[in-house]
Amino acid sequence: MAIVFKQETFRNDFSYRNSPENIRRFPFPFDRDEYMYSVNMEPHVHGRAGTVYESLIDVDEHYVAEMHDRALVLKEDPLRYQALPHMMSAQWDTLELLMEEQAAGYPDHFTLIRNGDQWRWINRPLGIDDSFTFGDASTLPYEPFEYITRQAQGDFCIVDQRDSNLWMDAGMVTTQADWSLDFDIGMNFMEWHGPVPLAHQIGVFDRALKFLLNLQQGKPTRRFNWTMTINPRLDTSPENYHKWGPDRTTVTPENVGEKVHLRVELQSLWRLPRSNAILFVIRCYLMNMEELVTVPKWARRFPRVLKTLPPELIDYKGLTRFRETTIDWLSKYDDGAPTSPGIYPD
Repeated sequence: MAIVFKQETFRNDFSYRNSPENIRRFPFPFDRDEYMYSVNMEPHVHGRAGTVYESLIDVDEHYVAEMHDRALVLKEDPLRYQALPHMMSAQWDTLELLMEEQAAGYPDHFTLIRNGDQWRWINRPLGIDDSFTFGDASTLPYEPFEYITRQAQGDFCIVDQRDSNLWMDAGMVTTQADWSLDFDIGMNFMEWHGPVPLAHQIGVFDRALKFLLNLQQGKPTRRFNWTMTINPRLDTSPENYHKWGPDRTTVTPENVGEKVHLRVELQSLWRLPRSNAILFVIRCYLMNMEELVTVPKWARRFPRVLKTLPPELIDYKGLTRFRETTIDWLSKYDDGAPTSPGIYPD
């Protein structure tokens, strides 16, 4: 089924909005009325129709606008894409995986034709029709990893496995929640997760690393992460903090519904076949409070989650300035009724 792509912006006038259909498929991350860090891994398998799990690499109505915003970020700061020299095999692995999944999930929009190592890739939403030789980077306009991640929603990191650890050795990162690829490139798993509070003390990352070191090819896994963002801004990088940091001071009781956004990352991890590296896909979804409260179950649950957050998480996620204002605004939508288990709307 063909997707109707929206023309919208994630900066300046912030015209981004979710259609009613897209609100219903939003990956609301809370399956109960409270939140605490956990590994929360589950198999990344095809899910029910009409959800973000229907295809393993999700494409939605924001695709064209997000790819335009990525191009703007890369023009301003080319270091948002980096790949160390030894990662070329993993780059081709990633290109193959993303092309296969987009073509399989959205045949109206993407086509992959292969004849041995002679490949043709057709991306209709972006007007791309390229023929190239698989394995020969000189036949593409960019390195293979950059080429395909300029055409896929979300951020992408490739982590190499060696010395019983994982090392971030390549990335396309333009929609991150306040972390820097340029700072983290070359770090190991524990180093780049160093700033996260509480999770280290309760052993979350020790368990996660052990799990990922044993990730098998053909059995990807997924988890949620979340934070909150003021305005529908995809690029909340440290490099651009001067642009988005002051937004947190602009929330008032009158504009909460429009300005405050729940920002959810659906993170999937894939063992790559040739390189044995792991592809880390970090797909970002945004929904403002006015959109969130159109789903009664979420309208009840989210203020309850915000009320129960530990102080360390409130500070780490940058919610201190606007959390209480947001809870007050949401409270009129919480009638005290029980919420059903799970993340899906009733």
